[in-house]
Amino acid sequence: MSDVSHESDFLTLEQLCSVCALEREWLVVRVREGLIPATGASDAEWRFTTTTLTRVRRMREIEITYEAAPELAALVADMLEELDALRARLRRGSR
Repeated sequence: MSDVSHESDFLTLEQLCSVCALEREWLVVRVREGLIPATGASDAEWRFTTTTLTRVRRMREIEITYEAAPELAALVADMLEELDALRARLRRGSR
């Protein structure tokens, strides 16, 4: 398996907003606050992975459902990502 990523493996800011039905400003603010990871020097160059897509969807849902602050939604998303990783390790170990 190669560690080299291809341009098609990433989403642009506009694509991520479209896929998640987000307002552009919502995403820009959270990236600038360091709550959502992006590669690239500016919002015009930002690229997002499919893992980030899941994080964005989770954070948005947490913010809306629980009226949570962005920082709290990011913390919960961190914990859910860790749970996903632990479950994946358990599945690999049980084979």
